[in-house]
Amino acid sequence: MSINVVTLLYLIASVCFIQALKGLSHPTTSIRGNLFGMVGMTIAVLTTAALIVKLAGSALGLGWVLLGLVVGGGYGAWRAKTVEMTKMPELVAFFHSMIGLAAVLIAGATVAEPWAFGIAEHPVNGVGGLIPGGNRIELALGAFIGAVTFSGSVIA
Repeated sequence: MSINVVTLLYLIASVCFIQALKGLSHPTTSIRGNLFGMVGMTIAVLTTAALIVKLAGSALGLGWVLLGLVVGGGYGAWRAKTVEMTKMPELVAFFHSMIGLAAVLIAGATVAEPWAFGIAEHPVNGVGGLIPGGNRIELALGAFIGAVTFSGSVIA
């Protein structure tokens, strides 16, 4: 799978997510919004799975992804079932804070080892491994927005 196909599929998934948000803004279009969201997520998940298998050369990487999905999904399902309806805003704020923290941690991991994410070459004898300028901006924005989301949701 070429990077162009991956980019196109992620773009289509993004458009589906935007349409989902638009559809979920009104009760009469909420069913269509949910369908757009499901289609977008299916495209994104299958594209990511195919990319992991291609880059790793085996499906072993998917095992780690599935483990994280089971642990995180299990915890989220448990919290969703045990929380009282009056505590729902706190639950949503907690979930948002975890998403922000994840963005910060991913940006930090990318800065620590950019070659693992394919944005820089592995340094040889201390030479190389510099992150391109565009990626630096992207990482800084991701870390900043994630940190603001995390701290704002914790305060909320």
